[in-house]
Amino acid sequence: VPNLQGPRYVSPAPNGGFVVSEECGDVKVFTSSRKLLCSLSSKYGHRFGNPAGVCVNVDGSILVADEQCRTVHLFPEHGAPVCLVSTGLRRPTGMACSSFGHLFVADTGENCVKVFKYCVRPP
Repeated sequence: VPNLQGPRYVSPAPNGGFVVSEECGDVKVFTSSRKLLCSLSSKYGHRFGNPAGVCVNVDGSILVADEQCRTVHLFPEHGAPVCLVSTGLRRPTGMACSSFGHLFVADTGENCVKVFKYCVRPP
């Protein structure tokens, strides 16, 4: 996939596509055929500081750790972004989420992995 602006983190998406965070302050979503589906900053009107870790949960929502803003936001397929973590992170980087609603955030500012629980829809 060419023409990315400092790709940082990548995560597979349930539809066979993938999500990429960029140093320039955006997160892009691609289809399984590697075509750009959308930019999260354009789609949601969200301004990122320095997006880092990305993951996609069982609902297909995209979660993004923002290293500069020290937050984690959830971007649902429909609706407005939701801030899941707004305090307690010094430098969130890598991220993963489980099918049970656990969010794992590597906080390089504190040399640890922090585990959060958030509500997910029942299957």
